[in-house]
Amino acid sequence: MDARRTLGATGEALAADLFRRLGFSIVDRNWRCSSGELDLIVASGDLLVFCEVKTRRSDFFGSPAEAVGYQKQARLRRLAAAWMGEHRSGHANVRFDVVSVLVGEREPRVTHLPDAF
Repeated sequence: MDARRTLGATGEALAADLFRRLGFSIVDRNWRCSSGELDLIVASGDLLVFCEVKTRRSDFFGSPAEAVGYQKQARLRRLAAAWMGEHRSGHANVRFDVVSVLVGEREPRVTHLPDAF
């Protein structure tokens, strides 16, 4: 696995751990279709959360969450609709979160932005 994928996998594992600690169950990870990928899908009660995980080694060029701009948000909404069409989850509420992970020389810094867009 190359360094970028390893970094991304580390961030996604930290995000999954965060959601588990918050009482969510992991529904799906790294779901792919021809239009792209959803990093993490979690649920709690009737709430289904589509989470974009952004991991960086530094915030020199801005926080990882800043990389989730309008176009990325629109694509994530389309991907979520495709996932829901394929899975029929039955959840009444849907939310889009972003988890920002900074990994450097110190402990990773994980920031959860619920209902980010």
